Amino acid sequence: MNKRQNLNYLCGATVLAASALVSCGSTSKQPEKPNVLVILLDDAGYNDFGFNGSKDLKTPNIDKLAANGVVFSDAHVSASVSGPSRAGILSGRYQQRCGYECNLGSKLGLGLQEETIGDVFLKNGYNTACFGKWHQGNGPEYHPNKRGFEHFYGFISGHRSYFFRPDGYDKPGSLHNLQLNGKQVTFDGYLTDVLADEAAAYIGQRKDSGKPFMMYLAFNAVHTPMEATEEDMAMFEGHPRQKLAAMTWAVDRGIGRVIDKLKETGKYDNTLIFFLSDNGGAHNNQSSNYPLKGFKGNKYEGGIRVPFFVTYGDRYKGTFDGLSSSLDIFATAIAAAGIDTATLKNPIDGVNLLPYLQGEKEGDPHPFLFWRKERKSAVRMGDYKLISVEGIGERLYNLKDDLGESQDLCEANRQLCDEMKGAYQEWEKGIITPMLWDEGIWHEVCQEMHRALMNNEKVTCFSPQDLKKKSGKKKK
Repeated sequence: MNKRQNLNYLCGATVLAASALVSCGSTSKQPEKPNVLVILLDDAGYNDFGFNGSKDLKTPNIDKLAANGVVFSDAHVSASVSGPSRAGILSGRYQQRCGYECNLGSKLGLGLQEETIGDVFLKNGYNTACFGKWHQGNGPEYHPNKRGFEHFYGFISGHRSYFFRPDGYDKPGSLHNLQLNGKQVTFDGYLTDVLADEAAAYIGQRKDSGKPFMMYLAFNAVHTPMEATEEDMAMFEGHPRQKLAAMTWAVDRGIGRVIDKLKETGKYDNTLIFFLSDNGGAHNNQSSNYPLKGFKGNKYEGGIRVPFFVTYGDRYKGTFDGLSSSLDIFATAIAAAGIDTATLKNPIDGVNLLPYLQGEKEGDPHPFLFWRKERKSAVRMGDYKLISVEGIGERLYNLKDDLGESQDLCEANRQLCDEMKGAYQEWEKGIITPMLWDEGIWHEVCQEMHRALMNNEKVTCFSPQDLKKKSGKKKK
C-alpha cells in the first residue's frame, strides 16, 4: 500500500545511505560520521506545535527546524506512557521483549539484557551524553552512566519540579534531584533552560573533538507540575492555556539554543536530529491532541501518535505519511553512522528510515505495529487499527476515513479482524511475561477510560478518586 510522500531530496557534498556513505559528486574524501541528536519531550500534545497545526502556542524554533526536515504524519511511540515508551526508543525494540509494559516503579528498569543506543554508539567510537529525564530504573545498575552514556546531567525519576526545591524534590538522596554523573548538583533558574544550556555547553566543548557525539536530550517539559517562570507567564497573560503556552515557549527557546550552538560550532549540517514526544498529550496538562481521539495512557491515536520529524542539515525536506515508529530512531541513527546491525547484541524492531527519506523506498516502513499493556492491545495494519480490551471487547477503525476513531467496523470486516489478530498473536510469541502490572484500582481506572472511549462517551474517570465518585453515583 503506497502512502503519499511529498519529499524534496537535497544533495550536498554527500548523502548517507542505509549502511554506507554514498557520494553525490566525485570525491575521494569520506565525510566524517554524523552526530546524532534525539530531542524528546514529555506528554506533549499532537496539536501543540505550529508545524503540526497549532494556532495558539508559539514554537518558532521547533517549526523552523521541522520546516528544514521531514515531518512524519503517521508516527507512533511504542507505548502510551513514559517509561516503556522511552525504553523502546533507547533499545530500538518493543519493550515487551524484556517484560517492560507499564511504568516500573522503584525497583525495576530497562532490562539489563537490552543494549541501548548509548551502548552501541559508545562502542563505535562516539561520545555519548544523556540530559534530562531518565525514568529507566532507579537502581545503580540502571543508571545512564551504566547504560552507555558517558555523560549524564539530569534526574533519575519520572518527574520533578522545574525549580530547585531543597525541602522537597532536591533533598539529598532524592531520586528526583538533579545530578551530574551520579553526584547531586544544585541549579538556578528554570529547569528547561538549565537542561538546554547544559546540552549546548556540551556541544560547545566538543567543537574541536575528533569524535562525533550521540546526544539524548530528554526534557521533562511539558509534564506536570505545571510550572513556568513569571516572565513567560506574563508573555501569555490571558491565554486560555497560559501555563502550557509558557512551558512550551520555554522548551522551544531551549531547543533554539541547542540548534544555535550546533550552527555556531559548524556541526549542524552533519547532525541527524530527531524530534518527538514520549506519548500523547496528558489529560492534566492543558495539551491538545486534536484531531485525534484519546490521550496519554490509552490505545487511541491521541495516546500513541506523536509529533515527529527528522532533520539532517539540508538533505531532506517535506512530509512523509508512511506508518512509522519511534523504534525507527535507533535503526536510522546506526545506519547513518554506518554501524552494521550484525554487530548488535539483539535484533531490533525499528526500520531504517533513510531509504524513505532519500526516495529509494515508498509506502509503509512497517506492515504492522503492535501495542500491549496487560489486557489491552492494539494493532495497526495499513490504514486499519484494531483495539482489544479484555472484558470490554474490540473495535476496528479505518484511520484514513475515520481519524477520530468513532465508527467500529468489526462486524463488517471479521476476516480482516482475524488477520490482524493472527499477526498480533505471532508477535506475542516474541515477548515475555510483564515484570510488573498495574493492578487494583488503577487497572479499574484504565478499564473505565477505555470503556468510555470505545463507546464514544466522554471520559470522566482519570483517577481512583474519580472512580469512587462514579461508583457511588451508580449505587445511588
